[in-house]
Amino acid sequence: MGGFSLWHILIVALFILLLFGGNRFSAMMGDVAKGLKSFKQGMADDDEKKADPRQIPQQPIDVTPRANDPVTPPPPPGDDANR
Repeated sequence: MGGFSLWHILIVALFILLLFGGNRFSAMMGDVAKGLKSFKQGMADDDEKKADPRQIPQQPIDVTPRANDPVTPPPPPGDDANR
């Protein structure tokens, strides 16, 4: 009780087939299959881009201060710091 059995699924599938017709239903399923295929291909392309280290140049970040860079003083303490 409360779940779909094989008979329920077959009756719903038969109803959909009668409602849309064989050719139209087949065309819709073909479009769904094409969409899934392009989605999987896109996911594979993303994985290839992430896996190839030559795509992203890895250069170290220079964090040493320079002599001509202005140094900003820290902000004065607020009322919360005096408590």
